[in-house]
Amino acid sequence: MDYDSIVIGGGHAGIEASLALARLGYSTLLITQNLDCIGKLSCNPAVGGLSKGNIVREIDALGGEMARLIDSVMIQFRILNRSRGPAVQSPRAQADKAAYSLVAKQSLERQKNLHLFQDTVVDFILDNSKRKIEGVITERGREFSARTVVLTTGTFLEAKIFIGEFTTSSGRLGEPAAVGLGKSLLRMGFEVGRLKTGTPARVARSSLNFGKLEEQPGDREILPFSFGNDHVERPQIPCYITCTNEQTHKIIRENIHRSPLYGGKIVGVGPRYCPSIEDKVVRFPDRARHQVFVEPEGLGTEEMYLNGISSSLPEEVQEKFLRTLAGLEHVEIMRPGYAVEYDYMNPIQLYPSLETKRIQGLFVAGQTNGTSGYEEAACQGLMAGINAGLYMQGREPLILSRAEAYIGVLIDDLVTLGTKEPYRMFTSRAEYRLCLRHDNADLRLTEKGFKVGLQTEERIEKLNQKLKGIDEIKELLNQRRVERKDLNTNNQLEAHLGKPFTAVLKDPRIDMEVLSEIEENLNSFDSRWLRQVELDIKYEGYIKRQEQQINRFKKMESVKIPPDFNYNGIEGLSKESAEKLKKIRPISVGQASRISGVRSSDIAVLLVYLGRGKR
Repeated sequence: MDYDSIVIGGGHAGIEASLALARLGYSTLLITQNLDCIGKLSCNPAVGGLSKGNIVREIDALGGEMARLIDSVMIQFRILNRSRGPAVQSPRAQADKAAYSLVAKQSLERQKNLHLFQDTVVDFILDNSKRKIEGVITERGREFSARTVVLTTGTFLEAKIFIGEFTTSSGRLGEPAAVGLGKSLLRMGFEVGRLKTGTPARVARSSLNFGKLEEQPGDREILPFSFGNDHVERPQIPCYITCTNEQTHKIIRENIHRSPLYGGKIVGVGPRYCPSIEDKVVRFPDRARHQVFVEPEGLGTEEMYLNGISSSLPEEVQEKFLRTLAGLEHVEIMRPGYAVEYDYMNPIQLYPSLETKRIQGLFVAGQTNGTSGYEEAACQGLMAGINAGLYMQGREPLILSRAEAYIGVLIDDLVTLGTKEPYRMFTSRAEYRLCLRHDNADLRLTEKGFKVGLQTEERIEKLNQKLKGIDEIKELLNQRRVERKDLNTNNQLEAHLGKPFTAVLKDPRIDMEVLSEIEENLNSFDSRWLRQVELDIKYEGYIKRQEQQINRFKKMESVKIPPDFNYNGIEGLSKESAEKLKKIRPISVGQASRISGVRSSDIAVLLVYLGRGKR
């Protein structure tokens, strides 16, 4: 074998997959079209956000790279939804776009066992008798053999770019599409579809009137994304907000026939939850305005990103409607917005390990599976890399459940339900989100990362220190009671005289900061631990209820279904359910119960048959 594993694509999924495989000791080759575009932030220059920030911290807990990358190049940090409950709070950071790509490439170049190569993969080498992957063929005719291949082509697979009447074969403006692989996948029998995404114009900072924009500063305290970092110290720069108006919408409506989306040029389905400005104006005609976030692309560039106003209208129309926004009256476009249409594989063709059901040793991750977003791509890349490594070891794959991680929710949704539009993660998709907070990702997943070989002894020791500290904080709060002298500091405590601090914290008016003022010993602990304990105590009842739901969920997940299970021979199983079960091949009764169209009565029948087989 030339290599143990080959990773196709140098985006966020490819970075995580290749690093995971190399760190597990496998000789790994990453092939990408342009080495200078590794880790490029194609769309918004930010990492994290609602539910996405949780995913980044889960990637870090498992031993991935994304959290360390954003910690090293962030230029603004905020906790989103701080005024709402802890289940929907999440960290988000603006990135220096050029710096992110640079440090991502450096992390790959410095990694032992990892080799980088610039070329375009156009076909696969297969052992057809065993339906097993054996390598890849590149555009320049090079052949590389491998035991496993991880496909992470993102939006480049047979991609086209649209700007008004202009169309070209491209995966990113100015960068060629990956042509050939889509046809290869079809020839191999995979179901391939078309999706669409888009990006807004980048504009010159010097052409903006900041006096008319609403400033949006970062948080005073920066919380590191990586659990391995105790703190991140760097100056932050502001973002800004403006809004569209009726004049903006009028120009768009007058030119909607020139949009490739509404003119019939684009056949791919676009993202429902991140629509273009054309989509917003058409779908929400009663909305008088839409927010636009003006975000810097980095410290060393003039370019500003206009978040919330992606467009594929002609360039002169984009300039015309942008100049109707407050603060953008004299805006200069440096790069126009555009739409990109690309091939993707329906993810129901994958096992939960992200290995394809059709070809052994071929794993697929990222936007190739129909997802959108850097974070969703990165976590899939990490899991595909881990499971490709475990596959070569002959070990069982690492499959995270919906009760363990947002990563588990995402992958389960993809392989169980499939997708016909770009999939985006939301907190609402996670049934057990109160137990999947961003602050406890290390408690949930660090040991799993250690067991597969990606986490270090130092990180386990750090985790143990945190667990010990949390226990000590809880013990102190249990023992310490509100005394008469404490009332001099805060009169809100009068109603809690004689009560332990654990009971006092359940009062929504009182937080850990109040208690730290009267109990100095609390100040000796890490503030992040104190915050975590506070949330655990305040939401104790809800968490216990969710833990009971998780235990019921685990019982269904524990009933495994053999890979070669014969659904045809089950009396009482509906024909529709049998067909869907044969197509998706669920690994457990729990997964089977989440397949669209499978009835609860069919699950009951399945449980009876599996129980008989066990006896």
